[in-house]
Amino acid sequence: MDLLFFHRRLKCLVIIDLKLGKLTHADVGQMHLYLNYAKAHWTHEDENPPVGLILCTSKGEALVRYATEGLPSKMLVREYLTALPDEKLLAAEIDRTRKALERRHG
Repeated sequence: MDLLFFHRRLKCLVIIDLKLGKLTHADVGQMHLYLNYAKAHWTHEDENPPVGLILCTSKGEALVRYATEGLPSKMLVREYLTALPDEKLLAAEIDRTRKALERRHG
């Protein structure tokens, strides 16, 4: 476990595990262990179960699906970049996201 936060709105612990490489099934199992321990030992009665976030440089969609599907704990897997993309690509992505949000929220 690399980071531990408490999310005030969700009223739960958020456990973050940072991976330097590609996601493995062992990483998912490790996070599941962290979540079970946190739920048993750190979660108060008036709080929701903890949430796990695994950040990695690469992930396979099939691995994420089959390794996390059906688990009783909420776990997210996301990729992170080790370097920022080209400035023009980044600006285009921000513009695309802004337009999509405007369409969604009217």
